[in-house]
Amino acid sequence: MKQISKKQKIILIFLGIVAVIGITYYSYTNEKNMEISQENELEVENETNETNVDEANSEKIVTIKVHVSGAVKNEGVYELEEDARIADAIEKAGGVSDIANMKNVNLASKLEDGMKIYIPKQGEDVLENDLEENINNKETTLGGSGTNSNVENEKEKININKATKEELDTLPGIGESTAQKIIQYREEHGSFKNIEELKEVKGIGDAKYEEIKDLVDIK
Repeated sequence: MKQISKKQKIILIFLGIVAVIGITYYSYTNEKNMEISQENELEVENETNETNVDEANSEKIVTIKVHVSGAVKNEGVYELEEDARIADAIEKAGGVSDIANMKNVNLASKLEDGMKIYIPKQGEDVLENDLEENINNKETTLGGSGTNSNVENEKEKININKATKEELDTLPGIGESTAQKIIQYREEHGSFKNIEELKEVKGIGDAKYEEIKDLVDIK
């Protein structure tokens, strides 16, 4: 077998060194790439986790519970979002029934936790004891007592000695039945001498009188 010359040996050694350097460099580069890849994956995972936490926190919605009764299709206690309105509560209750008196209902009124909402029926009056019970139980009686007192105070006062049944019916807590009683009292006893005489009309107690005394006059 032909012996390898010294020059060939040097070439083989050089090639071996180059090969070792190449393999070492490849291994080092590959390892660095893997580390960078793992770091990138870890950052993506952390960002994903943070995003999931933020989404979970944003999905925590504060709710309230209200009791809906009266002229609605399904009376009961319903859970709604804390910024819900009376319209939302009525919708939860299946909507109003055919006999609901919606004349003075403010569908945009904001709800409070624990509130009881009563939708009156057509021709139904809110009695004095009902009003007192409503106040004690945070109940909002819609269509009967009314809720926009500031707006009502700005309206022209109603002359109880001349007002028609329709005009009297616009007063908070005064339905058609009580309006007719006011007119009947006026016909039987003559004109009202003072506003407080309204309490002589059947169905108007102290609570209802306090509601309407600033909205009426006798002149």
